[in-house]
Amino acid sequence: MTVEYSGQVAGLNVAPLTIAVLKGLLTPILEDPVNYVNAPVVAKERGIEVKEVKSNDAGDFTSVIRVRVEAGKKSHQVAGTLYHRKDPRIIEIDEFKVEVVPDNHLLLVLNEDRPGVIGTVGHILGDHNINIARMQCSREERGGKALLIFGLDAPLPAPVLDQIKNSKHILSVKVADLSKGL
Repeated sequence: MTVEYSGQVAGLNVAPLTIAVLKGLLTPILEDPVNYVNAPVVAKERGIEVKEVKSNDAGDFTSVIRVRVEAGKKSHQVAGTLYHRKDPRIIEIDEFKVEVVPDNHLLLVLNEDRPGVIGTVGHILGDHNINIARMQCSREERGGKALLIFGLDAPLPAPVLDQIKNSKHILSVKVADLSKGL
């Protein structure tokens, strides 16, 4: 795992932030309790190498924190920033540039960039009385892969998730429950 700190945040003591990232990544996948004290030890015991990288250049932002996780041939990354020093935003998910408010319940849909996909997903959610609080879409290139991110008012029931997964042009579907925080 690599945690990259860019911009003003790179000049700070980032060790507590790295520990918070570790705790946030390990807690949902382990049965044993993970806390801020034992997170580095738990990671080391499981062979998770943690790297911190600092850079003064945050591009168009004051500060950016990017987390990259690799497992075998798979790699995922997410980057975030603060607007106005208090409003968190997710600004990157894998290769997609986004601007997402980290709502409690997020639905992430990777799909083929085709007409009607947004409508299909919205229709399924509406049929199950699930309200969309926010929505963001991003694509690699026209006709390529696209990422839809929905901020939902409630958790997504498994049958609804399955219905979305089985819809035309859908490549993968993930949910992120941020209601528990770090």
